[in-house]
Amino acid sequence: MKHMYEGKTKTVYSLDDGNYLLKFKDDMTGEDGVFDPGSNSVGLSIEGAGKGGLSLSKFFFEKLETLGIPTHYISADIDKAEMVVRPAVTFGKGLEVICRLKAVGSFFRRYGDYVKEGAPLDYFVEITLKDDERGDPPISKDALNMLGLLSESEYETLKSLTKKIAEVVKNELKNKELDLYDIKFEFGKSTDGKILLIDEISGGNMRAFKDDKPVGPLELVSIMLD
Repeated sequence: MKHMYEGKTKTVYSLDDGNYLLKFKDDMTGEDGVFDPGSNSVGLSIEGAGKGGLSLSKFFFEKLETLGIPTHYISADIDKAEMVVRPAVTFGKGLEVICRLKAVGSFFRRYGDYVKEGAPLDYFVEITLKDDERGDPPISKDALNMLGLLSESEYETLKSLTKKIAEVVKNELKNKELDLYDIKFEFGKSTDGKILLIDEISGGNMRAFKDDKPVGPLELVSIMLD
């Protein structure tokens, strides 16, 4: 296999059969040693975080597969912290799609004059550009279309998939008496032009709470997969 890309939380390799291998790291996004799924930088490293993130991703990807929701997932080897995925092309240099069920994080920081912290949101979807230098700026449907990143129909497909997947995750967490506050997804296009969920679905890209207290990524794994 060939080394392709060194990401914040994963290393990407290309395989001889045309698929890709993602090697999960123990690094997590945050600031000054505090985990934050919305951060643009690696803030801490926790032993077992890579395998934990992969275990939860495997759980959710296989759940989505049974529901007919398209993803890039093929297989996972938890012991090696590796996941094999189908090839997919990102939109531009990459988009992050956030689905918000509670007014927390950057949403509350921006709109705090108009909403109370923790207020319920109805599967609010927003898209940001993956651009660390510019702080992952939010981008509108019109701008995505004008810049040639997403057509109007692709935007609606992506938005619909985001809400559907977030609802699946929310319900699975609810089964374990957990509340989903927000979750971040990434999407790409398959070789035949189909929009797929890519990257991962783990505690590293969502805010989960139990009894109004935050649940850390590794704690989330132990609760969900117990």
